[in-house]
Amino acid sequence: MGFPTALFTRLRVYGKERIPRTGGYVVAFNHFSWVDIPAYGWATTRPLYFLAKAEAHAVPVAGAYLRLFGSFAVRRGESDREAVRRMLESARTGRVVGLFVEGTRIKTGRPGTAQPGAAMVAIQAGVPVQPLAIYGTQFWKPGNFAPCSVAFGEPVRFDDLPKNGRGYKQATAEIERRINVLFDWLADVHTRGRPKGLTPPL
Repeated sequence: MGFPTALFTRLRVYGKERIPRTGGYVVAFNHFSWVDIPAYGWATTRPLYFLAKAEAHAVPVAGAYLRLFGSFAVRRGESDREAVRRMLESARTGRVVGLFVEGTRIKTGRPGTAQPGAAMVAIQAGVPVQPLAIYGTQFWKPGNFAPCSVAFGEPVRFDDLPKNGRGYKQATAEIERRINVLFDWLADVHTRGRPKGLTPPL
């Protein structure tokens, strides 16, 4: 699904050289559409393990599709200790854990309020967070081939923050800020025709 998605979204990727080559970390990204999942999968150079709501996993076709891309389920609105345990274990053992920071698809056309999951996993596991933004999938529909782009930010660590709600809140605010900076940069890049070879901010 990655290659067809890249083809039909005319996907362009910026900042790919910032992807850490080794070690576990958390990828935090915004979410507009189902095509975000294979688009992110195509853009990265490392296998991505990400969360999706348990209800989606229960749908026969959609669930198989999500699991194909390395997703595991989480019960939204509940304290799902098993999902948290799996995320922490994955990050600590050198895997890349991906989280849609808003916790759901956003329909406003720009990134929404970030939830503390990405910050919590990064701080608890002692790994960096790499903010990503996707632009264009909020306009994309089957048949319109709207161009889409992904921007990788610089990985950031929060080792100096406490492993509690205050630390997660502070880190989450910074992650949200960085995603919005990347998103606004992509919006400007699209108005300029998406020239190649640009380096995203942050």
